[in-house]
Amino acid sequence: MPPVISIENISKSYHLGVIGSGTLREDLQSWWHRVRGLPDPNRRLDQSHLPVEGHTLWALQNVSLEIQQGEVWGIIGRNGAGKSTLLKILSRVTAPTSGRIRVKGRVASLLEVGTGFHPELTGRENIFLNGAILGMTKAEVARKLDEIVAFSELETFIDTPVKRYSSGMYVRLAFAVAAHLEPEILVVDEVLAVGDLAFQKKCLGKMQDIGQTGRTVLFVSHNMQTITRLCQKAILLDHGRVAAQGEVNRIAAMYGMSDKGTTAERTWPDWQQAPGDAVARLKAVRILNAEEKPAEVVDIDKPIYVEVEYWNATTSLRPTVIIHLINSDGVVLFASNDWNNQHWHNSARRPGVVISRCVIPPNFMAEGSFFVLAAVGTFSPVTCHAMERDAVSFRVVDRTEGTGSRGEYAGTGWPGVVRPYLDWKVRYADS
Repeated sequence: MPPVISIENISKSYHLGVIGSGTLREDLQSWWHRVRGLPDPNRRLDQSHLPVEGHTLWALQNVSLEIQQGEVWGIIGRNGAGKSTLLKILSRVTAPTSGRIRVKGRVASLLEVGTGFHPELTGRENIFLNGAILGMTKAEVARKLDEIVAFSELETFIDTPVKRYSSGMYVRLAFAVAAHLEPEILVVDEVLAVGDLAFQKKCLGKMQDIGQTGRTVLFVSHNMQTITRLCQKAILLDHGRVAAQGEVNRIAAMYGMSDKGTTAERTWPDWQQAPGDAVARLKAVRILNAEEKPAEVVDIDKPIYVEVEYWNATTSLRPTVIIHLINSDGVVLFASNDWNNQHWHNSARRPGVVISRCVIPPNFMAEGSFFVLAAVGTFSPVTCHAMERDAVSFRVVDRTEGTGSRGEYAGTGWPGVVRPYLDWKVRYADS
């Protein structure tokens, strides 16, 4: 069976420092004059200080992929790996610089908040507009209208212009439209992170349903738990190139165990570029070994320190650090926060850099690869101010020559998501 999506050696480059004229007509006019070797009629005199040629950034390089009907693919990689660029090319939002792509079927895309919406039209009118873009008749969209509105939970606001919607309302309606207008191919970037947790779960359930009906789904996420639960296959991108592709659990594990994923230390030296808001921004996340040095590999019988450093800019709120520890299968082993320290819990806050450190005791973790979600939030009201999924990663090793729980056993089949060194009592029955 021929694939529904065939990508053959596509590359995409951007020329940094080159600025368009501002309108499509002027850009096309400038291009035509350059082709004919004529002066650019739209050249602005006040742009003389700008560089004539910027350097070239390759967002994608020689990417090839074949996707069959009904497959659900995850697209993973660090920020800047080329994930969103690949989805934009698949969605025909932008064209590749070179290479060829074939897409068989109707594509519905959810790439950015408000994509495909006209701000002056109401939610109802935008549903029909999106249906028309997908090639559906007005009667076909009308049959789906009540289902779309009910899923979005926006009955009260469906006749309000979407320019008055919040970002969360945009996402609710956009996903409901994309998922219910029966596209053969659904393309979703991590825009779902804007919505609330309950709606995120609802969307993920809907995507699972879509995959089970024989339609194709492509999904970008940094959350390995979501990727491994939702997808059958995955492609790992690294600096615009394909690092690996295939069965999802293998690719997700590869992402965590190599430098394609996260490492033992992440830092954000610039406040403006760091994850967060006006209340708090992440400054660093680290995994420290027993010697209190950053380490990607730690012994099972030694303590592990998770350190989160952040800028606090408030005195009226009381931010707290929250961590989630996640294994390579996407299972959240536990969550914890620094309010476990009662003194810090009851202390007033002052602006400045805060360093919170959590101690994971020896002989607690199982052997394997782990990710840390790091966040800073407040509980009154409940608000997440800064969050980085898969902020850092590390591997726990259980050496047979040490005092680990498996003792001298050198095999690999030792089950369990934790591996505690438990207290045992042993005696003879006749003693």
